Amino acid sequence: MHTFRRSAALLALSVGTVASLPTLAADELHYNQISLRAEVSQEVARDLMIVTLYTEEQNSDPAKLAADVSTTMNKALAQAKQVKDITLRQGSRNSYPIYDTKGQKITGWRERAELRLESSDFAALSKLTGELLTDLKMGGMDFAIATPTRKASEDALLKDAVSAFKARAQIATDALGGKSYKIVNLNLNSNGYPQPYMRAPMMMKAAAMDAAPVTPDVEAGTSQVSMTADGSIEVLMP
Repeated sequence: MHTFRRSAALLALSVGTVASLPTLAADELHYNQISLRAEVSQEVARDLMIVTLYTEEQNSDPAKLAADVSTTMNKALAQAKQVKDITLRQGSRNSYPIYDTKGQKITGWRERAELRLESSDFAALSKLTGELLTDLKMGGMDFAIATPTRKASEDALLKDAVSAFKARAQIATDALGGKSYKIVNLNLNSNGYPQPYMRAPMMMKAAAMDAAPVTPDVEAGTSQVSMTADGSIEVLMP
């Protein structure tokens, strides 16, 4: 009976020793580890022009109102489709009632429809915008970074971020008197590309029917984009 108890105690001790091994291994993984962060950035030209145009009309007959708005938008769409390298997107379209002064009786309806145009050809889109302003109104002019440009800058920044992380890791290793280091983990993250740069809606006087369309002047500018390298290293001592 005593022999069985001694054997059970030895077995329990052995199991406890084995169970502690993963804990020791985990502790060793964090030996001489340092967390580091490096960030790089660059100015990227906004090479995508985004124009929002709209029409807004009012009528007591909602069916007539919808037909008039559709006619105006269809004309603008047909005109825009004639220009190469222009991406067309129809924006929001909504209507709402107009009430009398007492707010009890509907006296009419108002409807608004938007047209969104995008292009990397600023000259072509500016010219088209000026032409469409004879029937539509300017809702806004934005500038953003086109997808191909974004991907190219992201690749370049990724390489720079890794190099910057390695340089910082070497500085930390030298400061600790280590002989070398190894990377334990590394995360690369873009800080996100800024939202399109938005200009305030352009206030333009109504031109006479026989006047030449006015082409808006544009200046896209640049945006600063960045990428960070977060991770940890293990410094190997002499």
